[in-house]
Amino acid sequence: MLNGYTPVFSNAPESIYEMELTRAAIHSFASFASKLKPEISGTAQKNLERTLQFKPNPFMDTSKFIYRIATILSVNNTCFIVPIEDEFGGLIGYYPLLPQRCEVVEYNGAPFLRYTFGSGQKAAIEFERVGVMTQFQYTDDFFGESNAALRPTMQLIHTQNQGIINGVKNSASIRFLAKVANMLKPEDITKERKRFTADNLSAENQSGMVIYDAKFADVKPIESKPFTVNAAQMAQINENVFNYFGTNAGILQNKYTEDEWNAYYEGKIEPFAIQLSLVMSNMTYTARELSFGNAITFTANRLQYASNQTKLNISTQLFDRGLLNRNGVMDVWNMAHVEGGEKYYIRKEYAEVSELGKEVTPNAGGEGTGVPTNVPAVDDPAGDDGKEV
Repeated sequence: MLNGYTPVFSNAPESIYEMELTRAAIHSFASFASKLKPEISGTAQKNLERTLQFKPNPFMDTSKFIYRIATILSVNNTCFIVPIEDEFGGLIGYYPLLPQRCEVVEYNGAPFLRYTFGSGQKAAIEFERVGVMTQFQYTDDFFGESNAALRPTMQLIHTQNQGIINGVKNSASIRFLAKVANMLKPEDITKERKRFTADNLSAENQSGMVIYDAKFADVKPIESKPFTVNAAQMAQINENVFNYFGTNAGILQNKYTEDEWNAYYEGKIEPFAIQLSLVMSNMTYTARELSFGNAITFTANRLQYASNQTKLNISTQLFDRGLLNRNGVMDVWNMAHVEGGEKYYIRKEYAEVSELGKEVTPNAGGEGTGVPTNVPAVDDPAGDDGKEV
């Protein structure tokens, strides 16, 4: 596959991050994604859990790390995550790269990623050690497509912005139409125009009156109307951007409803979280470690947007059935964890999960003795049939 062509990724010079509306859509997505919480399953590389949850690299905390991945992915449709290693080759962190150019090359039968940065520096790393996030992936086996499909909409946004600026300038200017009474040479007409403007339209004329002599047969003001952008055209441009980024005005302006948020999470945030979990798991663990259940998962327990009534129903229903512990409920309400909050309970009324199936005998004071009733007393040498036990 690698002998047929050289896959190449490059940053587009006309970045979609420079337009206000597209940047707002990217920022909104990256901000929501940055609330994902990384968790590690299994025993391999368990030391990385706190690193991932607090500071994946020396320059970024977890929120900035995920935000930058989401932003790079949205702008370039490809994001590279490289491992950070100590002097012994041990994995100690992760870093999202933003190269100017990247190409896949073959060396000793193995694929490598060769990066070229804006400063001209170059670096290379084995493909299997790198996490590659993509979207709009079609023609290339390794990288996402460009944003050429959005370019017409970007041009429309630019044209509309320039039209608004020029329209406001034109509508704010004072203009007159003057008819010359006598035949004048072209150079004389130019002189008279400058004189008329200086005498009547300059800042020194504070009277508000326009006075002209017999050289002009008639002078009429040209009515300037305020410039307004076609609302239907603006709505269509916005809709094009919303469709491309899978968002809407409610999400961008943080005025979404519970149903709108659920739809946005299902369609935009969750696919990103799943891909990020798979990419980072595959670059961190060997195939054997993955087969034993080791994985990095980005969960959404800090992403709950719901009404208080919905949160209350989720908390009580899932806690009663042992699906949420106390700390899980705290996460739903954005509250701090509590001591002993990792235990699970099922409504019995209420018993710790590990104590299910044990019936406790009450003592004289009405409290449990802690001795299950379905276990024979320790000083009873025989069962009901008199035989020795």
